[in-house]
Amino acid sequence: MEILPSVPPDLLRYNLQCEKRICIIGAGAGGLAALKVISESTYFKSGKWSVIAYETREKVGGIWLPSPPVVDDYNAPVTALYDSLTTNVPHPIMAYTSYSFPPETPLFPSAHVVQTYLESYAAYFNLMPLIKFDTAVLDARWESTQWMVTLSDGAHFAYDHLIVTNGHYHLPRIPELPGLADWMKRGRASHSAWYRKPDFLGDKILVVGGGPSGEGIAAEMCTVSPVVIHAVTVPGTTKNDPENLIWRGRLIKLKANGQALFDDGTTEDNIDYCILATGFRMHFPFLEGASMIINNIPPDFPPLLPGKLFNSTYHVFPLAKRLFPLQSPYPISSIAFMGLLIKVVPLPLMEAQAYAIVRAFSDPSSLDPIAETVDIITHSDKIKRAGASTPLAVAKAWIRFDGQDQWDYRNAMYQFAQGMGSGTPLIKVTEWEKELYGLKADLRSGWEDLEKSGDSIEWLRDVGKNGVQDWVELMYRVVDYARTPKDSLGKL
Repeated sequence: MEILPSVPPDLLRYNLQCEKRICIIGAGAGGLAALKVISESTYFKSGKWSVIAYETREKVGGIWLPSPPVVDDYNAPVTALYDSLTTNVPHPIMAYTSYSFPPETPLFPSAHVVQTYLESYAAYFNLMPLIKFDTAVLDARWESTQWMVTLSDGAHFAYDHLIVTNGHYHLPRIPELPGLADWMKRGRASHSAWYRKPDFLGDKILVVGGGPSGEGIAAEMCTVSPVVIHAVTVPGTTKNDPENLIWRGRLIKLKANGQALFDDGTTEDNIDYCILATGFRMHFPFLEGASMIINNIPPDFPPLLPGKLFNSTYHVFPLAKRLFPLQSPYPISSIAFMGLLIKVVPLPLMEAQAYAIVRAFSDPSSLDPIAETVDIITHSDKIKRAGASTPLAVAKAWIRFDGQDQWDYRNAMYQFAQGMGSGTPLIKVTEWEKELYGLKADLRSGWEDLEKSGDSIEWLRDVGKNGVQDWVELMYRVVDYARTPKDSLGKL
């Protein structure tokens, strides 16, 4: 095995002598959670396991680490982070279970605050010595009994386990729409991955996509453009809509003369520019070389799972516990995919997943392929009963959690991790997390009003110094504030 010159000597000794060598791909929020949980395990502390994370960029943080929109080897910016981005979940709910944001942090912090938080998390749990920066994993393939990993510096290493945490907000998803390719070729349209701040792009701008980024970018573009059209699947309005914002239905066609057509039969003429906030494609190029994953929509099932691992770009299938590939070319417990779920609170969920991964790596027999297959078929039936009639529709709905799902999943991961005397803390989702997550729209509205009125600083004074209960009390106060009539200045 080759030697990594920048890795501490004690880690090298573990690499050579330990029972399990673990490779983590990516040091964003998911990779950091995996590093923290593994490095605190008895397996790592006793020297039986070693772990290292390879990070393509120069710091931890993943998508939260800012960068100009300069394309990488995959013709996409290394991050889709735009300048004014804030969290869309209050940080007391968003934070890792094991590590809170600092006292007096605004409820919906900006991206640079989140980046600082992740750097602080890595420093507090002494994770930095376990990360090799400016190093990409180019290829990973299962050979006989191990994963053979090729790095961008030319090194080759053998690992017993891989944890994939390379994120899924990197490769832009460009919809197949009549006329769009011509608009992009002529420089009249771009994906939101290239967006950083509201520049004047014309008198009439079209923003496509109803997610948080689409909403934020549409609102920002209203500050520099006379008219902004926001095309979403289900159009609506909010109380804070700018006067120059127009909602339209799903975009179905762009014409060369600047006209846009929507599925509700309406049209808009003289569109100067189109910004596509249309999401991202799941992308695992390091697994493609030896066909460790197949880039295609999996075949329909039941009665049988396909036997191989598929990336539909919407989901990875089939995964036991949303983590471990149920296929035959390599052991189920030899690799885990973290953080692929959407419509969830990601950081505490990934921390729970990390504990489940430690359990599966330490005890592969804890994964029951038959029971996991039944769970996958049950989930498929649920999606189909909700209206998904094609394999593509099933793929699009597969990783979306609704209602109670994410809380049940987090609790289940901790429950699973309890086995084999692992020492895993039995953490359960609190009732206040569930309730306040459901009130996040009120929280956001109330907090924006407090910031506009200048009262947010006083509301934050000393909050968090006595622990998480301070934050819980503040959030309920903000909900009450949001629901109380106020004057035009946001005053009660």
